[in-house]
Amino acid sequence: MDVAGAVTGLVLFAPVMTAAAAAIAATMGRPIFWRHVRPGLRAEPFAMYKFRTMRPAARGEVWFRTDADRLTRVGRVLRKASVDELPGLWNVLKGEMSLVGPRPLLMEYLPRYTPEQSRRHEVKPGITGWAQVNGRQSIPFSKRLALDVWYVDNWSVALDVKIIAMTIKQAVFGSGVLSGQDVDEVDDLGLAPRTLETAPANGDA
Repeated sequence: MDVAGAVTGLVLFAPVMTAAAAAIAATMGRPIFWRHVRPGLRAEPFAMYKFRTMRPAARGEVWFRTDADRLTRVGRVLRKASVDELPGLWNVLKGEMSLVGPRPLLMEYLPRYTPEQSRRHEVKPGITGWAQVNGRQSIPFSKRLALDVWYVDNWSVALDVKIIAMTIKQAVFGSGVLSGQDVDEVDDLGLAPRTLETAPANGDA
């Protein structure tokens, strides 16, 4: 199901992805794609791909706390329509992600999860997930993680189909996307450290 969906998506959205890549190249230059290591199945690290939506962090800027300042006009459009997520289909094709599953967060969060919250890594991470169609960025981390664990315990093909249908509806109407959100607005668990040792080479988040 994942492989068929990824192949179909890459073919169907090829024109959209080409247009997005051209817009990024024209307004931000290279690189076109954003690459960052995230925890996958059993918290094993993998490189996740998205379209770049931000300028690199300047000296003194903490890359994951300055989204609002660094998000570009083109990036805002890509995020609102969830087009920035489409390169993740390549991760699905490689077997690192599923179409549906808990969204992969930062590696730095792993030591801060409770054993119950860590159960979100019992399945592959997804391009979309139960938390994404039930509040997405408007809900705090505690609820997101609880929804992720609920998905792990209640997984079914029918549930995945429902989530995909809800995701398409959200993408069409651009609901649930808060561009340039400050992590402190939703981090009610204290997962995000004040700084990180390293940042993505292209500064995206």
